[in-house]
Amino acid sequence: MKYLYIGLSVAYLSGRQSASSQQFGAYSQDDVDSLRALSEEPGIVDIFLTNEWPSGVTNRAATSGIPSGVLDPSIGDSTISELVAEIKPRYHIAGTLGVYYDREPYANVGAVHVTRFIALAPVGNKDKQKFIHALSPTPASKMSAAELCTKPPNTTLSPYSLPEETRPGNGAVKRSGDSVSDAQYWRYDVYQKRQKHGDGEGDRLCFKFVSSGSCPRGEKCHFRHDEDAREQSIRGVCFDYLNKGKCERGPDCKFKHSLQEESKGSSSRRSGSGTGSSNRSRECWFCLSSPSVESHLITSIGEYCYCTLAKGPLVEDHVLIIPVEHLPNTLSLAPECEEDLSRLRSSLQAYFKRQGKEAVFFEWVSKRGTHANLQVVPIPSSKASSVERIFSLAAKKLGFTFATVTSEYLYF
Repeated sequence: MKYLYIGLSVAYLSGRQSASSQQFGAYSQDDVDSLRALSEEPGIVDIFLTNEWPSGVTNRAATSGIPSGVLDPSIGDSTISELVAEIKPRYHIAGTLGVYYDREPYANVGAVHVTRFIALAPVGNKDKQKFIHALSPTPASKMSAAELCTKPPNTTLSPYSLPEETRPGNGAVKRSGDSVSDAQYWRYDVYQKRQKHGDGEGDRLCFKFVSSGSCPRGEKCHFRHDEDAREQSIRGVCFDYLNKGKCERGPDCKFKHSLQEESKGSSSRRSGSGTGSSNRSRECWFCLSSPSVESHLITSIGEYCYCTLAKGPLVEDHVLIIPVEHLPNTLSLAPECEEDLSRLRSSLQAYFKRQGKEAVFFEWVSKRGTHANLQVVPIPSSKASSVERIFSLAAKKLGFTFATVTSEYLYF
């Protein structure tokens, strides 16, 4: 979904949206969700390639330059619009509508650089419209702040951040004096959500918080930060099911459509029954006896701990050290298990050392009994001295602080 070539960052979403089990020529919700994470990664996406047009891209554009067949702003794919508004690429290139269109650059909400949308006509079309467009962009990673901030004289406001009173059905779109709204955030646009669900934004879950455990907006976020929903998500429950009570993907969805009760298993275990442990093992992604375990990612298995590649790696060679037994965190390990974990940790440190890297160890310790997993992320040795400061600054920005809970290692 995202590649770096000589410093140039390129992301893409191929095919058309499909709710069916079609595998070719279509993209799934999983593809969309994986791209949403790009908006929180450091750096700027230089080029975003999509098959579908984004709906609303002609909003706020000069009418004289819009091809006659696409004057209606509703034409296109609304999911692509949401992704572009979140990823904020420097160039967005699309096709499918059969016309060439080079839109004026537009400013992004929450970013200093502009985005240029270019639509290409079919190859060899009879109207002789452009189907090839040459670009020679300097990667954003090699541009100065002044260069990135430069806005051409014909730059417009973002076509995807219209105030609610100017949206389709609420009157004409204003061309001057518009205020840029930041209501569109992560998965749900506030206006669209109200239309679909008929309720206030505070009743809906924040996708970022549920998926990662934190939200850059903190208390300013329009959506709900729910710890219980976060725990259910960790146990594999579908976000749409948690948020709306249903999932439109139905049997094609890879996630669970029922709430998973950890407390029942814990209670059974304390009473001496083996049923709770068995149920928990079937539900947990990290228990080796679970049918959901990603066994093809496992690299080594010790007597008490095993090592596995991350299913959604932050960087290349991102791995996890996981106790074989279902334990809530690595701080509660038995001495023999701690020794096994220490051997794996030392081996990984030596492996990364040979590559000129240092390993950062961190763990999400929940108040509820999820399966312990120690995350191991390699970083360049030259950056190692700055890690603690960067973590602390990021935590301060999100409204919390880190504390050292062991004398030997820092767990965040």
